[in-house]
Amino acid sequence: MKVCIYGAGAIGLLIGARLAATGVHEVSAVARGATLAALNRHGLRVDGFAGPISGPVRASAEPGSLGVQDVVVIAVKAPALADVARQIAPLLGPNTLVVPAMNGVPWWFCQGLPGSAAGLALKSVDPDGRIAAHIPLDQVIGCVVHAAASVSEPGKAFNQMGRGLVIGEPRGGVSERVAMLKATLDAAGFETTASDMIQRDIWYKLWGNMTTNPISAITGATTDRIIGDELVRKLTGDAMLESGRIGARLGFAIAQTPDERHAITRKLGAFKTSMLQDAEAGRAIELDSLVGAVRELGQHVGVETPLIDAIFGLARVFGQVHGLYPQSAS
Repeated sequence: MKVCIYGAGAIGLLIGARLAATGVHEVSAVARGATLAALNRHGLRVDGFAGPISGPVRASAEPGSLGVQDVVVIAVKAPALADVARQIAPLLGPNTLVVPAMNGVPWWFCQGLPGSAAGLALKSVDPDGRIAAHIPLDQVIGCVVHAAASVSEPGKAFNQMGRGLVIGEPRGGVSERVAMLKATLDAAGFETTASDMIQRDIWYKLWGNMTTNPISAITGATTDRIIGDELVRKLTGDAMLESGRIGARLGFAIAQTPDERHAITRKLGAFKTSMLQDAEAGRAIELDSLVGAVRELGQHVGVETPLIDAIFGLARVFGQVHGLYPQSAS
């Protein structure tokens, strides 16, 4: 297949390198600056627990130069997605699959949900509807990434642990195209699960990182420090319970306790969350998709979120003070 990676950060590099390394697919990437130069010089490169992985890539700053694709993997940070949506059209044909491999709640999250949230347009992640207008929902395949990775240098990622992907249709069920994409990803070395309700899997991942991400950005602490402090661990656990109540009202209760999730997080060791990496690099933080959307959904289904609100407010002020979050956002 022709596969384009839109955004060659850690996850984009990981997915692109594994697909390119098969020698089966024609992999391209949209990138800029030092990353674009590195991709053109060295191709896609990943080091980590599974050993070095590399493969060729056709990289460009202009989507129009790459042509229509069979699959477009969007692997940018959430604040950049609206700009990607405006520029993605040259990559899309009528049958192109668009796979957002991103953190947090996506713009299409409420499509296919039961109950009062069905079809809700989330203002926190797509305030003017620009993303939904430019990326056809019928071509979207949801994706949850279970892999710890970071950029070690431009165009090169380090995969600390994990190679799990969960994919699924926004409106539910396991379609032929999801089965096809699962087989493709499995052949590239991923451990891929086809979900019949991808929103449940998105919420499960979010349940853990919606607290550790903003707290790590504010404090500069790695995850082991966050869950190693008794008071901060209690704060994250209680906020997770708020999020769990929202999930239950949306139709997907979390069958796990905060302590059980913390035990999984401990296995990462001194891990820097993606939001901490962004803050240290001076990049905009993904606060709205990771925390703001949870607050919005809580308000919609009638679940009070005082601790989530507090974490959001503190992270928002931190982001505004450091130029990482819009001053006018509320």
